Amino acid sequence: MSLFLTWLLRRYALSRKLIDIPNARSSHSVPTPRGGGVSIVLSFLITIPFLSGELLAWNFVVAFMGAGAGVAVLGFLDDHGHVPARWRLLGHFSAAAWALFWLNGMPAVSVVGATVSLGWLGHVLAAFYLVWMLNLYNFMDGIDGIASIEAIGACLGAALLYWLAGFYNLLFAPVLLAMAVAGFLYWNFPPARIFMGDAGSGFIGITLGLLSIQAAWFSPKLFWVWLILLGVFIVDATVTLARRLLRGDKVYEAHRSHAYQFASRQFGRHLPVTLAVAAINLFWLLPVAAGVALWEVDGLFALVVAYAPLVFLAVRFHAGELEKV
Repeated sequence: MSLFLTWLLRRYALSRKLIDIPNARSSHSVPTPRGGGVSIVLSFLITIPFLSGELLAWNFVVAFMGAGAGVAVLGFLDDHGHVPARWRLLGHFSAAAWALFWLNGMPAVSVVGATVSLGWLGHVLAAFYLVWMLNLYNFMDGIDGIASIEAIGACLGAALLYWLAGFYNLLFAPVLLAMAVAGFLYWNFPPARIFMGDAGSGFIGITLGLLSIQAAWFSPKLFWVWLILLGVFIVDATVTLARRLLRGDKVYEAHRSHAYQFASRQFGRHLPVTLAVAAINLFWLLPVAAGVALWEVDGLFALVVAYAPLVFLAVRFHAGELEKV
């Protein structure tokens, strides 16, 4: 479904001249249609109700559909015009609140061997976490294929660990998202024939955040598993934001100072960076996450171990630095 819908959306974008024109802040040099991520949204939202029942509790389905659809519609409107930042942020927090209501908020998490529940503060922090996840996914969707590869790697990695650890009912939602993204990736793999757009990237970001909270309700350690699997995006976006904040930049303005963007310019094309992200996910983050899911390694300790080389790479590739003209 996603493969076919992306083809239709590409034809629609070309006919309506919904084209991303390269500018000084772009990582692309060729005008390219945008908005293809709507295929991911539609494919996932149309099919996830079929999981309700034995495979996925209905409250999770309602949370995914309501929050995901809201974020996607807001992103779609922004793709076709401009929605002021304050209204986008209000919409993002509203979507997070909707999802957390149906998920019963943020569950307890495992920290250094103890199970910790933060009560109402945990719910507030969870809302900020979901909003950060959807926005960082927007920030990180800047070169061909990278956002799709990250989502597929995290979802299939989590599904594999669920299967090995015996959490069979958790398998289906991440696999479904991975399949929807894979159909789009056919058209977005370097060199991209269509871009995802804010509708798709925001939808994937909040859905991944919800999958991590859903997993934590089944086992507190699984929240750490998701944070580890999504490490490439979380570290690059967070280090970049922190350095720009410290420098006094207007963080809401477009830029191309993420580590992956510097790397793509250094290598002269997008493919090596996108494949490097896939390799890091498979050969580094997945084994570390497996330690948490399968062998009772402490989640916080594993997170520090997983993120340390990623922070080094982010700094090595100048995340958050001013681009030299």
